[in-house]
Amino acid sequence: MGRFFFRQTSSLWFIVLLINISIQFVGCGTPEAVRPALIPMPQEISWSEGIFRMSGNEHKVVKRMVDSLPGVAIHADEAYSLMVSPDSVVLQAMTPTGLFRGEQTLRQLTYLHKGREVVACCTITDFPAFRIRGFMQDVGRNYMSLPLLKEQIDVLAAYKFNVFHFHVTDNPGWRLESKLYPELKDPASMSRWPGKYYSQDEFKELVDYCHERHIMLIPELDIPGHSAAFRKALGIETMSDPRVKDILVALIDELCSLAPPEKMPYIHLGTDEVWHDFERPAPDLLSALAETVRANKRELIVWRPGQYIENDSTSIKQLWSSNGHPKPGHRYLDSRLNYLNHLDPFAGIGQLWFERINGAAMGDSLRMGGILCCWNDNNVNDERDILIQNPVYPGILTYSETSWKGQPVDFGEEYLAKMPSTGDPLYDEFAEFEERLVRHRDLYFRGMPFPYVKQSGISWKIIGPFDHQGDPGRVFPVEEAFLDSYVVDGKEYSWSGPYYGGTVHIRHFFGYPSWFEERQGTVYAAARIWSPRAQTIDFWIGFHDWSRSAGRRGGPFPQQGEWHHTRPVAWVNQSVVEPPVWNNPGIEANSEEFPFTDENYFFREPAKIELRKGWNQVLLKVPALRNSWKWMFTFVPVRMENGNVREVEGLVFEAGYK
Repeated sequence: MGRFFFRQTSSLWFIVLLINISIQFVGCGTPEAVRPALIPMPQEISWSEGIFRMSGNEHKVVKRMVDSLPGVAIHADEAYSLMVSPDSVVLQAMTPTGLFRGEQTLRQLTYLHKGREVVACCTITDFPAFRIRGFMQDVGRNYMSLPLLKEQIDVLAAYKFNVFHFHVTDNPGWRLESKLYPELKDPASMSRWPGKYYSQDEFKELVDYCHERHIMLIPELDIPGHSAAFRKALGIETMSDPRVKDILVALIDELCSLAPPEKMPYIHLGTDEVWHDFERPAPDLLSALAETVRANKRELIVWRPGQYIENDSTSIKQLWSSNGHPKPGHRYLDSRLNYLNHLDPFAGIGQLWFERINGAAMGDSLRMGGILCCWNDNNVNDERDILIQNPVYPGILTYSETSWKGQPVDFGEEYLAKMPSTGDPLYDEFAEFEERLVRHRDLYFRGMPFPYVKQSGISWKIIGPFDHQGDPGRVFPVEEAFLDSYVVDGKEYSWSGPYYGGTVHIRHFFGYPSWFEERQGTVYAAARIWSPRAQTIDFWIGFHDWSRSAGRRGGPFPQQGEWHHTRPVAWVNQSVVEPPVWNNPGIEANSEEFPFTDENYFFREPAKIELRKGWNQVLLKVPALRNSWKWMFTFVPVRMENGNVREVEGLVFEAGYK
């Protein structure tokens, strides 16, 4: 399934590509012209002419430890330098971890030319912008097998992540075996995936698997909230029960006994979302647990917002939600803008790329970095649905870029929900990044979920919002004829734009700066698509990215014959594009135990649309009500190739109408 595996050579681990891939570069007649796509981009790189021919010259590949590396600003323990010339490859680092990071770059620089491995010539000095670059999976709610976790860890290692955050307990299940309290693995205590847990041997295997790839596993026991399975297994009604402290102290000691501090230096204890009285801890519980973590020579991480811990001056705060602000004097990790379960594949990749982790270009003594999170709160039919129904792999690659290289430009929240316009250097930088992103998709993720195609060339004109007076089905004159402006109810409306992106947020659901401020109304979006011939094309179409959390939040889910309950419409050449035949029409918003199957465009069958030769007119009607959670649309041509998504070659988007 995965495209990466590891082998050991001279005590160093490095990733080797499984598939024989011969890279095809249009317009490159010789291998000397090839510049492989690198993710993340190094801090400093200088390309040079020529190639190093690997075959038969393995003895000219030198990897060595050195005492210092010129040009390294911070985090020298993960830094490396790499010099590739036609007659040698020299990789230098101050630590084995630095050598390992350099190996990943060397792998990406290596490609096949006429069946033989060659390496592009360049000189690199590289180091991470942030000390912590992590990814979190929530296996407390939905169990994932070790092979599937290892697949993701291999990808993390390939892209220079150094933390795997293992959220192993939650309301549906306490999924780490305890020899002291075997009741915790009782299937009767689990509301999902009953009987599915990780034995202590499996946990140690996972810690070692990460360690071998220079990744730290951070286990999270999420307490005192999110503790339904814990309480049910042990017959405890409230987290203020006097028995709770001794039990959790023993469980933390037991957890720490499974791996030494050198391999597992952090313990995460949650402390977030204590909503009910039965979850509220006794006054001395959290301080006692914090002391237990410290007594085991580990550092404590907790969520912020979270429960107050008395006499706590050293814990690391992991920020989440808009209320997650750094606590003065405490180190912190940033997870505020990167919940994959809320991210649409197109708008979400833009958001991750334009996120400025910790609000800084690089880390410092307090700004430790960030952790990308996948909170698939909803139940799933199959463990792999978590990777299919969330943009996990495109998100990991994008977060790799921003957490390793950093985002030097401080543009605040300006581009978290909208794409820069052409002519803006940021537009060009994003377009260059997504070119590298889809190159990696094609090379390394065949047969793996990777819901992304290039979107920077897609543009729209938008008019509105018209006041539908509470009736989202109200028809406006845009549907009758294209004019430069319209007068409706005494108010004049004109087209604006262009607006760029495969997904466009009219108003963002988390309040990020968006194109429009109105709370409700109807907008129309227009674009023309030029096709070199008459053909039937697959399109990803959507009017609400259903988050994989809180059921069908923003629901109810549409009935048959609807794209969404706000009654949007899509026309191509004046013909209506019919919505899908839904598997679960009309399901209520509160439906988190009913797994998704076809709710979002990127994991259902695409819409098939007949395009004429030449220009084709697209018109989208996108209404919203005052209580609508998301106001957005997606309209993207795709080519499905043996389960892999690719761009449709030859199409040209132009904003507006004629």
